[in-house]
Amino acid sequence: MDLDEYANKFSTAAISREDDGVLTVRLHSKGDSLWWGARPHRELPELFSAIASDRDNRVVVITGTGESFIEIRESAGIDALPKGRTNATNWDQTIFEGNRLVNSLLDIEVPVIAAVNGPVSIHSEIAVLADVVLCTEKTYFQDRAHFPLGMVPGDSMQVVWPMLLGPNRGRAFLLTGRLLHADEAERLGVVAEVLDGEALMPRAVELASHLATHNPVLLRNTRHVLVRPIRRAMADDLHTGLALEALASLSGREFFGESIPSD
Repeated sequence: MDLDEYANKFSTAAISREDDGVLTVRLHSKGDSLWWGARPHRELPELFSAIASDRDNRVVVITGTGESFIEIRESAGIDALPKGRTNATNWDQTIFEGNRLVNSLLDIEVPVIAAVNGPVSIHSEIAVLADVVLCTEKTYFQDRAHFPLGMVPGDSMQVVWPMLLGPNRGRAFLLTGRLLHADEAERLGVVAEVLDGEALMPRAVELASHLATHNPVLLRNTRHVLVRPIRRAMADDLHTGLALEALASLSGREFFGESIPSD
């Protein structure tokens, strides 16, 4: 796929590419920080798939807009799906998109740099599954959208955070919804560098431009070897995790005395 086929296709991302092949993806909602919801859940798998199919991309930089990388609305959690429509058919679509979101990101065949411009409280895999993760001093990571709001952390969080933090610390992170601030994230190896906000994108561009000077076959094959262990882990646990998330969500409405519409 050529850049002009997808550059202006997505309402949740502004896309541009320099002559050296560095593609920048700036996530947003109407020009401000990206609010997570049905639209990005639907669009981003398609965007990542398009990026992966464009062999003119040599390095990808993903960043956010405004004060946050990705924000979450108070209605997330059990009410993430439309009120009164949380049934197996709707969850089937959500599982389909959830699988594609992670796998399409990992399908990108060139190095990915995340320039995390602020807090990430939902779908942090988009940031921390990058090959190089940079963040600002104001950044923190949190899985607020799942267990704290009545959802199973099964959409890759159960793979990502125990992998990054270690099994015990990772499980505690998911169960408590605690904030992992930038300095601790750097100390624990979640991010490579913590930068002043104004220095974030220049540093990301500097790294990306340097990487883009390398042989494109070297770039692609290095990306392949770096993500293979992650892809294996996702193949084992992602789909099952999403299914368990759906089951718990459906049972949660029964627990709170709400009826669940049949298909």
